[in-house]
Amino acid sequence: MAETGILWTQDQFICPVCLDLLKNPVTIPCGHNYCMTCISDCWNHQDQTIFYICPQCRQKFTTRPALNKNTMLADVVEKFKTTKAPQLLQTNKAAETGPGEVKCDVCTETKLKAVKSCLVCLNSYCQCHLEQHESFFKDKGHYLMDATGRLQEMICPQHGRLLEVFCRTDQQCICTLCTMYKHKNHDTVSAATERTEKERCLKNAQQKYQQRIHEREKDMQELRDAVESHKHSAQAAVKESDMIFSELIRSIKKNRSDMTRLIRDQERAAVSQAEGLLERLEQEIADLRRKNAELEQLKHTDDHIHFLQGFQYVSEPLEPTERIAVTSPLSVNDVRQSISQMREKIERFCKDEIKRISVKHINVALRPRNDFLKYSHQFTFDPNTVNKHIHLSERNSLATYTDTVQRYPDHPDRFEVYYQVLCGEGVRGCCYWEVECNGDVGISVSYKHISRKGTNTKCLFGYNDQSWSLLRSASRYSFRCDDMETDLPVSIGHSRIGVYVDHKAGTLSFYGVSDTVTLIQRFQTTFTQPLYPGFRLYSGSTVKLCDLNIYNSSI
Repeated sequence: MAETGILWTQDQFICPVCLDLLKNPVTIPCGHNYCMTCISDCWNHQDQTIFYICPQCRQKFTTRPALNKNTMLADVVEKFKTTKAPQLLQTNKAAETGPGEVKCDVCTETKLKAVKSCLVCLNSYCQCHLEQHESFFKDKGHYLMDATGRLQEMICPQHGRLLEVFCRTDQQCICTLCTMYKHKNHDTVSAATERTEKERCLKNAQQKYQQRIHEREKDMQELRDAVESHKHSAQAAVKESDMIFSELIRSIKKNRSDMTRLIRDQERAAVSQAEGLLERLEQEIADLRRKNAELEQLKHTDDHIHFLQGFQYVSEPLEPTERIAVTSPLSVNDVRQSISQMREKIERFCKDEIKRISVKHINVALRPRNDFLKYSHQFTFDPNTVNKHIHLSERNSLATYTDTVQRYPDHPDRFEVYYQVLCGEGVRGCCYWEVECNGDVGISVSYKHISRKGTNTKCLFGYNDQSWSLLRSASRYSFRCDDMETDLPVSIGHSRIGVYVDHKAGTLSFYGVSDTVTLIQRFQTTFTQPLYPGFRLYSGSTVKLCDLNIYNSSI
């Protein structure tokens, strides 16, 4: 009971507008007291009306009452502050605000958690100040709602009134005064009525989002399964490859041993044969030297009979000797050449076989095609850049290689040697386009100042740091930039290619196009200049810039 008496006493010194102790209290003609600032602000918002209304008793004044400070009431309030007011600060300490919670607009020191917001006073109140608000404005049409930090967004910035009407003509929330002026004769309904309509649309949209979420979760799971399958397959392939190459290495080592044994066998046979011949030659030379010594001895004898008898013996003709053919030794160069040829054959065979191995690529349909079409732009070929072996037709949207030299006038921007052409429009921001290809085609983006003259490869798309190119051929895809080419393990089959550029993010993506877009290659870099679509043609090839406006009109 004591607390109730104290609360009632406090109410006598609280401003009905700010629900705080009176500051510079004033008394208006109906007898109610307010802070001078609070009542002034209330009446300032009422300047467009013909009456000035008391917020408590709703009494109307045709002229704006003069406001003078009630000095006696001010003295009483000051005395109250020193005696009773500190008790107010101890109330609801447990309800202090936490992160993300709405604060009470009335609390002066420690801001307590607000529980309700008033759309008439445009204030949020803690439980204590809410009770005081209710004691002042009960049954006076003040609309309370759960505490929100968006009060100002719910008020008309022009008239300071509650936004409670929806203008279907302008698709915006307005107040009742707006319906009499700017939105007069517009199709307007109450906010509640429009919400009912929008909730039906929201339900349909939510169903579509849920369906899309389900589809993408399913795609994501399939992709994860494909990734896992790919990892397992790759691991098995690596294991099989290691085993085969280990066997190949063992086979090569065995062949190396066989080769070493063969060389050593040949060495032993040759040495053994040579040693036998050397022994025979040594014996033959010894015999010859012995006979030669006998002849020398015979030459110096004085006995004629001995000389004649000995001469008959030594004068017998020498038996003919076989000529020994000395073969050249085993040539190191011959061995090196033979083994090098064998190594080259093995390496060539391995490379050819590796190229034949088909590595399955996970084709990822990232988005529906419609997601890209909103960024589409219609390009045309620039006749001043086209090589004279490219014929332009269909309002410069179709480029065809031709053996017949076209009669284009000389121009400094024309590609002189290589069969290339640029589009006339540059790309900044996000942009998407599609091309229909026939034959081998290089699909590129390039800075405008790329070289055009001479046979230098710097004029070719992808052979410099000013252009990026996807080569589509009958058997493969490859990506080239800064004169470096990368083969892409992507299955061939798309005649229509989509190109998406996010200039600011520095991403360039190529897609195979059907009902969905399948990623072929994505490249990340930093673009410093506008990009221009460019194309390189080969014998028998054509490129058609697709008109995407017909698709946009149906979205």
